[in-house]
Amino acid sequence: MLMEIRAINTEADYDWALAEVERYFLDEPRPGSPDADRFAVLSTLIEAYENKHWPIEPLDPVEMLLHTMEETGRTQSDLADLLGSRSRASEILNRKRAITMDMAHKLHEKWKIPAEVLIRPYNLAAGV
Repeated sequence: MLMEIRAINTEADYDWALAEVERYFLDEPRPGSPDADRFAVLSTLIEAYENKHWPIEPLDPVEMLLHTMEETGRTQSDLADLLGSRSRASEILNRKRAITMDMAHKLHEKWKIPAEVLIRPYNLAAGV
């Protein structure tokens, strides 16, 4: 049986593909089956369409630091303990001081924040 797969070029195509993969969530296909292969291809096409039409900008280092703190229940005091100073932690979070390579290394090693995010260029507060 030939199962239709088509390019996703429009919102209508996108809606069609979403409806097609939804049924695989309700009745998971057997690995290695034609349905499993179709699910994988449709999922890849959907992801490509979403990335093209609704790209998600990566978090900058401070946004990632704040996100990590929120997700892990860490506080500014925890950051101060890691960086060695309450004022330094405050300056980082308020974008008055840039994250140094040493700080990035500590944050990566201790808090498991990806190093490539921590060393990404970002804007400091105006006037700094």
